[in-house]
Amino acid sequence: MSPSTSHSPTARSHTGKPVALVTGAAKRLGLAIAQALAESGHDIALHYRQSHDEAEQAAQQLRAAGAQVALLRADLTDEAAVQALLPAAVEQLGAVDVLVNNASSFDYDSPDSFGWACFTQLMQANCAAPVALAQALHRHLQARGPAAQGCVVNLLDQKLWNPNPDYFSYTLSKAALESATTLLAMSMAPQLRVCGVAPGVTLVSGPMDEAEFERAHRLTPLQRSSTPQDIARTVRFLVESPAITGTTVLVDGGQHLSGQARDVLFLARDMAPAPRTGPAPSPPHLGNAP
Repeated sequence: MSPSTSHSPTARSHTGKPVALVTGAAKRLGLAIAQALAESGHDIALHYRQSHDEAEQAAQQLRAAGAQVALLRADLTDEAAVQALLPAAVEQLGAVDVLVNNASSFDYDSPDSFGWACFTQLMQANCAAPVALAQALHRHLQARGPAAQGCVVNLLDQKLWNPNPDYFSYTLSKAALESATTLLAMSMAPQLRVCGVAPGVTLVSGPMDEAEFERAHRLTPLQRSSTPQDIARTVRFLVESPAITGTTVLVDGGQHLSGQARDVLFLARDMAPAPRTGPAPSPPHLGNAP
């Protein structure tokens, strides 16, 4: 299926292909999303904050898939940098048709440890920047004419449907972005669709180690959570589905159905094998009986 944005008669990218701006696309989930969109015929505006070497490597992979790539560095807590991001993508690639708000900050706090600085930083990166970028894309489409069509996909989190107070400010910031997804879809139609994707436990993050990740990944009704490829396929599906807006697809193995009272990091730690005490048992005798 070809991208729905590729049919816009007003697409003016340098190559004639639709262009996707993906934030936080130098590595991990953002890179998987950028790869899926490149393989489906998009040129890529690859945003990163600090990972310049990884961004260069990612650009090589995307170019090998046939995409033109622009590398764009910006701190998403800096309003001026955010306001300059989409115009920079347009300048380098000619147009932008798709915005994937993938980048986010993820810091631990709780209602007891809540602080103004952490909350403000997370709201800037996880909500204000995505909204400002959607606003910029809408204005860009309007400038191209009434036939120009675009799509925003916001990366959310299944814990909005399975709430617990861990990562308190992060959760508030994602809840605000989920509400913004609905409100922007209402306001920016018919030229701009706005959708959400809510992953489950997809990659090792924060203080989680590999063993904890493996246990957490299975804490779902399907006994598996999402992979980067699951999320990337869903983003591509939404980009290519012109009748979908104002809704979120949960891609989490059913984790949102589980009613978990704490973040899966802590649940996975509680499942860890108890440390062995006392002398180690003798190995079983594997030879012939005497």
